[in-house]
Amino acid sequence: MIGEASKLGYLINVDTDLRLNKPQLDINIDRERASGLGASVAEIGGTLETLLGGRVVTNFKRGTKQYDVILQMKPAARSKPGVIDGIYIRGTGGLVQLANVVKVQETLAPKELNHYNRIRSAAITANLLPGKTIGVALDDLDRIAQEKLPPTVKREYAGQSLFLLAVVFIYLVLSAQFESFIHPLTILLSVPLAVFGALLTLFIFGQSLNIYSQIGLIMLIGLVTKNSILIVEFSNQLRAQGQTIAEAVIQAATIRLRPILMTSFATIFGVLPIAIGLGAGAESRRPLGLAVVGGLFFSTFLTLVLVPVVYTLLARFGRVELAGLEERTELRPVEEPAHAEELV
Repeated sequence: MIGEASKLGYLINVDTDLRLNKPQLDINIDRERASGLGASVAEIGGTLETLLGGRVVTNFKRGTKQYDVILQMKPAARSKPGVIDGIYIRGTGGLVQLANVVKVQETLAPKELNHYNRIRSAAITANLLPGKTIGVALDDLDRIAQEKLPPTVKREYAGQSLFLLAVVFIYLVLSAQFESFIHPLTILLSVPLAVFGALLTLFIFGQSLNIYSQIGLIMLIGLVTKNSILIVEFSNQLRAQGQTIAEAVIQAATIRLRPILMTSFATIFGVLPIAIGLGAGAESRRPLGLAVVGGLFFSTFLTLVLVPVVYTLLARFGRVELAGLEERTELRPVEEPAHAEELV
């Protein structure tokens, strides 16, 4: 994967967290021969574990202290791989030398086994050259994976691609809840505002876009959409009661202003200690706090203005059930009273 990805030309610093640099001994047991000599696999494994790794067999007391008795070969006797061949185990016909039933091979193994979603994994990372999009890179990497990787290998996305998947997932969930593909667009309008505010705050305070700030951006998706949901949901309820789109959205924005400000500022002040950077290790958590505080503060005030406007423009393309009937999709004109000319 890394070799083929490097050939694309627009991916630089292609790397992986899989490092096969730890010496290891693989012991292969000749099960047929071991069974003929009366040596079981469990006996072989237990003997190697005891003599090479050590095993607590008992303990004794001296005075007021208790000590473990560990059965193990001396360090000098287990310092080379060849000592494994000289170990004997008990078989049906007497002692059996391990050299007759096992084969020791020196190999390399990863220093640590990384996992993703509790599955052993290896992460591949790269940087994009200017002018290339992450969508094109993901399509090319998917093609390489289908051609080069066996079908038993699964792949998942992380980093910036995970951010895009989070937005798509929330859009689908909101579409199911509102039973509409129009209202989620109005709600997700606050996401670009929050991301811009978060990036602007990071730039002002000289912070980088790292893993912590990216976590903060993902948090913002759920935090800022809450404000839009309050306005859109209440507007739909008022429209179902017979109000026009303009009347419903004005009343909803007015009534929901107080809870929106209360919840937003409560979240901002709750994350503010992280953004200020107090305590041990605060330097790593500060980008997360700044991204959340800046994005939430910036989007809260713009959401109160833009969401009602966008709702007024897009709501006419949706329908709301009204007293068992369906509301007309277009805006209803304001009826003039019969004595309008006299009033003029």
